[in-house]
Amino acid sequence: MRTPNLHLLDNRNRIEWALGLSRLLFGAMCLVNVALHLDPAYRTHFLAMFGADWVPGQPAWLAAYGHAMAALVGGIGVGAVVYASVALEALLAFSLLSGWQLHRLAWVGLVYNLWLWSTVGGLGGPYTAGATDPGTAIAYALVFALILLTHGWRPLAAFRHGPVDAPAQWKFTLARVLFGLLWAFDTWWKWQPAFLHGAGTYLAGSIAGQPHWIAAYIGFVLHVIQRVGTENFAIFAALAESALAFSLLTGVLIDLAMPLGAFYSLVLWSTAEGMGGPYGAGFTGNKGDVLGTANVYAVVFLLLIAARAERRLASRGAAH
Repeated sequence: MRTPNLHLLDNRNRIEWALGLSRLLFGAMCLVNVALHLDPAYRTHFLAMFGADWVPGQPAWLAAYGHAMAALVGGIGVGAVVYASVALEALLAFSLLSGWQLHRLAWVGLVYNLWLWSTVGGLGGPYTAGATDPGTAIAYALVFALILLTHGWRPLAAFRHGPVDAPAQWKFTLARVLFGLLWAFDTWWKWQPAFLHGAGTYLAGSIAGQPHWIAAYIGFVLHVIQRVGTENFAIFAALAESALAFSLLTGVLIDLAMPLGAFYSLVLWSTAEGMGGPYGAGFTGNKGDVLGTANVYAVVFLLLIAARAERRLASRGAAH
């Protein structure tokens, strides 16, 4: 009779905690988004956000789709759509925090956020000079996809539904590559002249409307960047994102890239994104009026770190 390897069991417990805490962190973000969307002022400009599909620079087919979606929302009733959206977001947050039916509701979260990305987010566009990433809702959709691929409903769950086994290696690989493709898209825009020659403008723009302490923090970071050289900093950022994209797509130095990527994402969120602000009655600094984009990237890295550790542990356990 084979005796259990206590060291492996201890490591497995720590990994499960890491995976569960990453999911809970994302659930907490979604719960804060629900609170932001409960503000009556959010309802007043909800329909106007669909205008992201027909701003200058968007293709005609996307503008037509945006008009159709706006007409549909208007026909149903803006209030009814907002209430239904907030109720769905609350259900998704509860599922993330409790594990209740998450193996099914994660699919709902994935589709819902892709719909938001195509309407409120305008597919991340317009992709003209000044664009830097594909938008916010696509990052939320990616987290739900990763929860499905990593079976993230298993640890730290009050309700246990769905498969309890560790996911196959190909699921981790797919999750890593999907995130790598997103980073590769971001990276392409960082190498464009608009960013290389105007990175300081992006950071300066994140100061407007912020509380004094956040404005002071971003101003200090901007001062440091100016001392280093704005274009030097832009090249460093483009190189860093290129390295992250390459590592995610190929798996080369992935164990080093993932924690650095999480740290880099949090730096971006606290500076260029102004911690998701400015915050006001019914609005934030991000499309869809949520906490941010780069902070969600950090959650993706944390999920991948835990999933990678679980796969390595599973391989070692099989060897024993």
